[in-house]
Amino acid sequence: MHLYIHIPFCKQACHYCDFHFSTNTTQKRAMAEAIAREIVLRKSYLPDGDMETIYFGGGTPSMLDEAELHLLLDTVHRHFRVAPGAEITLEANPDDLNAASLSMFARAGINRLSIGIQSFHEPHLRFMNRAHTALEAKQCVKIAQNAGIDNISIDLIYAIPSENHDILHADLAQAFALNVPHISAYCLTIEPQTAFGSWLKKKKIKPIEEEYAAQQFEMLVGSLCGEGYEQYEISNFARNGRYSRHNSSYWKQHPYLGVGPSAHSYNGTTREFNVSHNAKYLDALQKGIIPATVETLTGADNTNEYLLTGLRTIWGVDLQKLHELSNGAFAAQHRRQLDGMIRKGWVREDSGTLRLTEAGKLFADRISSDLFID
Repeated sequence: MHLYIHIPFCKQACHYCDFHFSTNTTQKRAMAEAIAREIVLRKSYLPDGDMETIYFGGGTPSMLDEAELHLLLDTVHRHFRVAPGAEITLEANPDDLNAASLSMFARAGINRLSIGIQSFHEPHLRFMNRAHTALEAKQCVKIAQNAGIDNISIDLIYAIPSENHDILHADLAQAFALNVPHISAYCLTIEPQTAFGSWLKKKKIKPIEEEYAAQQFEMLVGSLCGEGYEQYEISNFARNGRYSRHNSSYWKQHPYLGVGPSAHSYNGTTREFNVSHNAKYLDALQKGIIPATVETLTGADNTNEYLLTGLRTIWGVDLQKLHELSNGAFAAQHRRQLDGMIRKGWVREDSGTLRLTEAGKLFADRISSDLFID
């Protein structure tokens, strides 16, 4: 079993971000209390078993104070069996990391950090409206390592508009110098309900060029793999098998519970979506109501999600499982199309498992969607 806790607060709005958050933190304590109540109300959603991973996402979970963090984790421990050695991840911004905060995180039981660096280049940080500086981006990992936290992932963003690839090369060189076991690298996307989306509509910025993004992706993969990182998912790279156990559970369709505004849950039969509105979420939990929309999943839903997530990973998708999830519909609808993708060199089939080739990784979402069943 796996638990995701959404903390919907940030110091400021990054220009690219369309996740649910608020920069008004006056109700942060009330939100922590409401999330704790939801944890209690939702304890029967998952099948009985040990909680293997806990993930604090956001928003900016590193804005939680010690009392708020302990409230949430103590509530989890009271109502679930947390496995020995469970992975407990907290997303953090570099400007929140110092000796005092890291000591507090460790006391609470955090044993993995996911640090949103995005870039070590000051103009790019300002362009994206990040709250930290390039110096903080360089220093925060060393501070965490000195505090005894070695299970660290850093986030980078590529395809940020630039005249050439020199800045990405420099970002990667700095990342390699930090010697972290995990790097997540995401292509800059411009979503409609963001500052960048508004600027694009007003023609204040240009759309991200697909060829430029593809070049950066190929350069990024080559550099990371050359430094001993394994690309175990399209955007995720790990050394020595230090995969994100929590995110891997999503890609393998393991049951998970999501609490907090906008959080999603999945138990194999249903998917639930919490309301993406802080005030409505707080009001509902004060009344003992879970503010979620429930979707009962069909065979097609489960098949298509398995394709979408599984094809992005080194584990690929099992044809027999596709047959079972789709009740035979996958082969009936797409065997010929799949054979065409194999001939193009986008997908390979090994011992009943489908995996993307290096060329296919450039078209991962398109390949998955083309193979969706009705």
